[in-house]
Amino acid sequence: MNTPAGGRKTALTKYGMLVAGTAILAFGLYNIHRQSDITEGGVLGLVLFFDHWLGITPALISPVLDLTCYLIGFRFLGKEFAKCSVIASLSFACWYAILERFPPLIPSLEEYPVWAALLGACFVGLGVGLAVRAGGAAGGDDALAMTISHLTKWPISRAYLFTDLVVLALSTTYIPPKNLLCSLITVTVSSFLIGQVQTFGRKGASGGVPLAAK
Repeated sequence: MNTPAGGRKTALTKYGMLVAGTAILAFGLYNIHRQSDITEGGVLGLVLFFDHWLGITPALISPVLDLTCYLIGFRFLGKEFAKCSVIASLSFACWYAILERFPPLIPSLEEYPVWAALLGACFVGLGVGLAVRAGGAAGGDDALAMTISHLTKWPISRAYLFTDLVVLALSTTYIPPKNLLCSLITVTVSSFLIGQVQTFGRKGASGGVPLAAK
């Protein structure tokens, strides 16, 4: 049984992990993905798909898709998941807003898309992995993957890769093969790293969503 001090320490560790994870994610997206035109799958890719083929502005469809994923996550993962996800989303928005006030800290890798895909995947994998390990979701993609992992008992890495590959398959209808290949590299590596970070140090961990996220 946790003492009050132990409970505070646990909460501090959890929320500190959420804030650190979203900071790493925001740094990678701003300094690498944004400069190199490398994208992820998931909700972001689906937003671009709807924008290209149906002319629905991302400003409208993005919050709708994110909210839908959050509601699904709340239904299956519970109130603690919802609270952690709100904190993670707000933290990511704050970190990204801060970063936008400064020029990129990493030189553009636009001429080296494969390296951009690999390095970007490392930031996404580590950042999202920390947020998921703490029981929260930094975006609709994370909420959907965590729900799929919870329902199917798949490792979280497989759930992420599944959702990303579905979106990338749809994206073959309009994204050039070279860009699609780089995106495939990114989602494959980031999905693997998310699973590794989420289960690191947990004996007998299967890679599914932890019970604390319920």
